[in-house]
Amino acid sequence: MSSLFTNISEVVTPTLGAKRGRAMRDLTVTRDAAMLVEGGRVVWIGARKDAPIGHAERDLGGVAVVPGLVDPHTHLVWAGNRLADFEARTSGVTYEEILRRGGGIRSTAAATRAASEEALVASSRPRLTALAASGATTIEIKSGYALDVDGELKMLRAIGALRDSSRVTVTPTLLLHVPQGDRSAYLRDVCEPLVEIAAREGLAEAVDVFCEREAFTVEETARLFDAARRAGLRVKLHADQFHAIGGTKLACDARASSVDHLEASGSAEIRLLAESSTVATILPGVSLHLGLPSAPGRALVDAGAVVAVGTDANPGSSPLLSAPLALALAVRLNGLTPSEALTAGTVNAAAALDLHDRGALAPGCKADFLALRSDDWRDLVYILGASPVRDVFVNGEVLEADV
Repeated sequence: MSSLFTNISEVVTPTLGAKRGRAMRDLTVTRDAAMLVEGGRVVWIGARKDAPIGHAERDLGGVAVVPGLVDPHTHLVWAGNRLADFEARTSGVTYEEILRRGGGIRSTAAATRAASEEALVASSRPRLTALAASGATTIEIKSGYALDVDGELKMLRAIGALRDSSRVTVTPTLLLHVPQGDRSAYLRDVCEPLVEIAAREGLAEAVDVFCEREAFTVEETARLFDAARRAGLRVKLHADQFHAIGGTKLACDARASSVDHLEASGSAEIRLLAESSTVATILPGVSLHLGLPSAPGRALVDAGAVVAVGTDANPGSSPLLSAPLALALAVRLNGLTPSEALTAGTVNAAAALDLHDRGALAPGCKADFLALRSDDWRDLVYILGASPVRDVFVNGEVLEADV
């Protein structure tokens, strides 16, 4: 079945494939446009006057169209909440004290371990629905909040249930988050078995490791990368969120799909990423929510890195469920231009997930796209406090309220 979408003020898109440095500003703009979709794929885009005939027309009402957004970094599955932590932190209580009181990630881990798989799916589906309704048509979801074998596998199964019942694309990632107890035993008895089981049962497409002073060392991370590669899984990294301890170099040397956070990255890390194929994923929601310094997005782009943007949607540091707002924050907090932000949230974010058929609107691409409320695409990253997206299309069909 084919559909000819007409009465589009402008189709604005990067070309297919990851963009490096200031090439992120290069967008293709087709004004007074039409777009032909067949079988869930884009077949043709051009001026409306040149549109092919003989297809059912769908009038979009004179608004701008951009590719569906890709969110390459979320933690949408968890149980419990961090509202008491949030209130305490705004009153000046340190995170260390919150941990001593049993809060922080410890409270999330306890609640997540106690919840059933069905309860995790039920509590997480509204978050997925909200993020998809904001304009994210491909969404990565990580585990990482159970911190033991059974709980992490339960989280991955819950992510799989969300994936199987959703029209948007969900990509599952095993996150090895924070070591517990005896570190050597934890790697041997929890982390490495998790990698093997997740790969064998098809529960994850990648392994992500949190490499920080308070989490896994560079040496431990390298060991976990080796285990992931042996199991046939891609590798990703949380690094430089609080301290630059060498994780970014490891990720670049290992040709990781992405290294995410980067708030503490300096000139050495920026240079490594600029010389690497590893995607630098920045997460401005964390900077906003925690009041931390922002990742050096402007410097990364100017140096020539491949930069992506994600929401980092999670209960503790980024309760952000809007992909356009993440891009708007990247403009305001990380110094990206609107064009760079669109590229960072589409083709570059897709590259961070090793997906190469989306994030752009061109013949052969997946027909995931957004009809905005405005005739000017820049409203996507300009509007704050209301959704700039009128309709979300997945495979050429409008996404209803329930994903």
